[in-house]
Amino acid sequence: MNGRAFFEKFDGLIRFWAKMVSLLPGRLVAWKFHRCNGRGGVAVLRRYMFLKASAKKVGKNVCVMDHVYLHHWKNLEVGDNVSIHEQCNINAYGGVRIGDNVSIAHGTSIVSFNHTWADENVPIKYNPSEPLPVVIGNDVWVGCGVRILGGVTIGDRSVIAAGAVVTRDCEPNAVYAGVPARLVKRI
Repeated sequence: MNGRAFFEKFDGLIRFWAKMVSLLPGRLVAWKFHRCNGRGGVAVLRRYMFLKASAKKVGKNVCVMDHVYLHHWKNLEVGDNVSIHEQCNINAYGGVRIGDNVSIAHGTSIVSFNHTWADENVPIKYNPSEPLPVVIGNDVWVGCGVRILGGVTIGDRSVIAAGAVVTRDCEPNAVYAGVPARLVKRI
């Protein structure tokens, strides 16, 4: 049984357990999520339930692999049929919205804020952070080791090549690559 068929068959049960998990304190859910490692279906299902219970919105058939680190869950929205692979780090402080049919390859970082440095009397690391939302459209493939910085929108049906650093908006139906990421091909 593939992932989509599994989620469809057990949708009611999954929603019930996610609702039960949502009654737990947020810190406990985050702690359990980050310690729920493993590649099997049970581990993926447990991570899905923790995510569904804690994030702002989570669609169906969402696969979060092990060793994915999530921060500020309440500002995270994930569409249907999304996969987030190993060693990804998503900080949704400023808001992160991931569309439907998105694949995020291993080692990717998404950061939805930027440090400020306006107060010279305070070290930069103690200056306030500026929230900057990140939007990833539908049918997007994010290659391994990509860095997506705050304030960026990635258009529908786009590919972000491995190792790219996305600092500006990306048009739909296009391939972006490089540091900083730039348009290399329309699709």
